[in-house]
Amino acid sequence: MNIKTVFRALRHKNYRLFFAGQSISLIGTWMQQIAVSWLVYRMTNSAFLLGLVGFSSQISTFLLAPLAGVIADRHHRHRLLLITHSMAMLQAIILYVLYATHHIAVWHIILLSLFLGAVNAFDIPVRQSFTVDMINDREDLSNAIALNSSMVNAARLIGPSIGGILIALFGEGTCFLINALSYIAVLFSLLMMQLPRWERSSRHKEPVLLQLKEGFLYAFNFMPIRIILMLLSAISLVAGGVQALMPVFARDIFHGGSRSLGLLMAASGLGALAGAIYLAGRKNVLGLGKVIGYTAALFGVGVIIFSRTSLLMIAMPILLFSGFGMMVQMASSNIILQTIVEEDKRGRVMSFYTMAFMGLSPFGSLFSGVLAARIGANNTLLGGGVLCIIAAGIYALQLPKLRSFIRPLYIQKGIIVEPIQ
Repeated sequence: MNIKTVFRALRHKNYRLFFAGQSISLIGTWMQQIAVSWLVYRMTNSAFLLGLVGFSSQISTFLLAPLAGVIADRHHRHRLLLITHSMAMLQAIILYVLYATHHIAVWHIILLSLFLGAVNAFDIPVRQSFTVDMINDREDLSNAIALNSSMVNAARLIGPSIGGILIALFGEGTCFLINALSYIAVLFSLLMMQLPRWERSSRHKEPVLLQLKEGFLYAFNFMPIRIILMLLSAISLVAGGVQALMPVFARDIFHGGSRSLGLLMAASGLGALAGAIYLAGRKNVLGLGKVIGYTAALFGVGVIIFSRTSLLMIAMPILLFSGFGMMVQMASSNIILQTIVEEDKRGRVMSFYTMAFMGLSPFGSLFSGVLAARIGANNTLLGGGVLCIIAAGIYALQLPKLRSFIRPLYIQKGIIVEPIQ
């Protein structure tokens, strides 16, 4: 694999700044995420409350993402990102202060999780759409999206590993403080960017609801976007359940502590990072439609096997493969959507991607918490893995039709060269 090919999007200065700042910030984000999960379970010993906190952290994303997509298409994305990252920093500061003053309660965590979910509802579709603004050569767009995924998953690998150790040594509050400070890096990188003058769209005065309806009809009447989002929704639903129940597996099934939780999340993150690097090394988007189906099935099989094991050392390599499958499926979906979408609807389509990718995850967290309290965490994830395999099978049946829709767009964009008759 050619290293220059893997990192070719970094030749764009603005994206290079973004990549550096975001990489630091995301490590803090994952440290806080593992600290919140461990704190809730340590305080309550409740799988249901663990699922409820996971639900609270992302339900706002599900509800607000469509509105955020319209805003991303109407307003200055760079300024919006400065606002969203500042708000996320404020959330981490409040969380740390409550912890440090010994006033922290589960209801505080739920409210702050709702707030952060609302911030992410705007941040994620805006950030996804902003990738195009940082890349001067559109041929590097798919590589930038893959590098975004590698950045997230490198942080997912590093953050929980460091977080698990810091929780054991100093407590959860250290992770909250480090996360708050990490936002300085991404805010600095955004301020250092030199972007072309932004021009307001001629359609910015149109009613928000009209543009929201337009985006919805465009996304769900166009078969490739619809079928990709449907499969992504199923994978996200199960992934949310896996994430929410990880502390249960770490403590009650593998008989470990916060370090075991960090190792499990790091194993999944390592697999996801490998998947992102694999995508970054691809030269174009051809063949990704088939890859999406295979990796969705791989994730489902991994979840089923993980649900049946009782040994940490066996669970870790299984999570590595399931993490690979999950990330390649989700990032490939992002790449195809960003490749085929019409430019003036990019923000709205990415908001629907955000709803499917993150917005349904809280429902997975909530449902898995309820089911785990009734039938056990093992059986809950077993059912989730079966759901993923069924969804991958339905997608595979639609793949020939999906290709027939996408091929003309690829020819139009020069991705496929039509043979001379």
